[in-house]
Amino acid sequence: MAVPAENLEPLGGVEPDDAWAEEIRALAAERDAVLLAHNYQLPAIQDVADHVGDSLALSRIAATSDASTIVFCGVHFMAETAKILAPEKTVLIPDARAGCSLADSITADQLRAWKREHPGAAVVSYVNTTAAVKAETDICCTSSNAVDVVASFPPDQEVLFCPDQFLGAHVKRETGRANVHVWAGECHVHAGINGPELAARAAANPSADLYIHPECGCATSALYLAGEGVVPKEKVHILSTSGMVEAARRTSAGTVLVATEVGMLHQLRKAAPSVEFRAVNDRASCRFMKMITPAALLRALREGTDEVHVDPDVAVRARASVQRMIEIGTPGGGE
Repeated sequence: MAVPAENLEPLGGVEPDDAWAEEIRALAAERDAVLLAHNYQLPAIQDVADHVGDSLALSRIAATSDASTIVFCGVHFMAETAKILAPEKTVLIPDARAGCSLADSITADQLRAWKREHPGAAVVSYVNTTAAVKAETDICCTSSNAVDVVASFPPDQEVLFCPDQFLGAHVKRETGRANVHVWAGECHVHAGINGPELAARAAANPSADLYIHPECGCATSALYLAGEGVVPKEKVHILSTSGMVEAARRTSAGTVLVATEVGMLHQLRKAAPSVEFRAVNDRASCRFMKMITPAALLRALREGTDEVHVDPDVAVRARASVQRMIEIGTPGGGE
C-alpha cells in the first residue's frame, strides 16, 4: 500500500551533477545493472537512465536485458511487473515507499468479491495494478491497447474493467459496449486535471494541439470540446505516454497542451525541441514518482536497496495475464 503522499519526505542531499551521473554509471556497471526510468521521473533520473518509457515497455526491456540487476525508477507496481516478467533477476526500486494511488484503489480481495457478483465475466485490469490483482485477472491492458483487449471478448460477454474509471469510460466510449462494468478507481494526479481547466487553456491557445492521457479527468471534456467544434477534432489526441512521444516526433504544431503528469514534458521536449509543450495543469506532479531522487538512486546502487519480491505463485498467475496482454494490440512503446 502506498504511504499517503502528504507523509512522504523524499531522500535528499545529493546534487545531480556530472560527478553524480558518472558515479551512477560506474556503480551500475559494477552491479551489472540496467537503469530504467518512467516518463514521469525527474529529468535528471531520465537523463542518466539506460532506457526511458512507459511501465510495460520498460518491464519488457527488463525481461530481455542481459543485466542481472534491474533498477526500476518508477513506482512500486512497475518494479513488481518487471520482477514478474524477469523472476530470475534482482529488481531494485530506489525507494520502496514510491506507491501508486491508482494501484491502491483496488485490492485482490475486492476484485474477488466483484467477480463473485458477476460470474462468467472476463476481468481486464490496467497494468497499473499490484501483482496480487494481476493474479486475479484474465488479461491486463495498457492505455495503448485497452480498447483492443476489451474488444477481443465476445460482444455478449460481461467485462469487469479495473481500476481506472476514466480509462474505463474511454474504453466503453470506443467499444460501444454496455456490458463493461468499470471500477471507480483513479490516479489522484490525473483525476485532478479537470475539464474546465482544459477548456480555459484551450481557449487561451486556440492553435495548440491537445495531448490527453486517458487516465485524465478531462478526457471526456476534450472529446466534448471537439464534438462541439470548440476545438478542431484533428487537434485532440487521446494518447498513452509512449503515444505522446511518437506523436511529438511527427507533429507540425507549434504548441501542444499536455494533460498528464508534468514529468512527461521532459521527454516530449527532447523528442521535438522546436515545439512548445505546455502542461494543462502545472501542479500535476506525482509525489510518489518524485520519491526516486538522485540520492535514492545513488543509495540503491551503493547498498542494493530496496529489493522487490513477488510471491512465486502470485507471479506465475500474474505473468499469464500480462503475457496475454502482450499478444493483443499494441501494449506500449518505450525507449
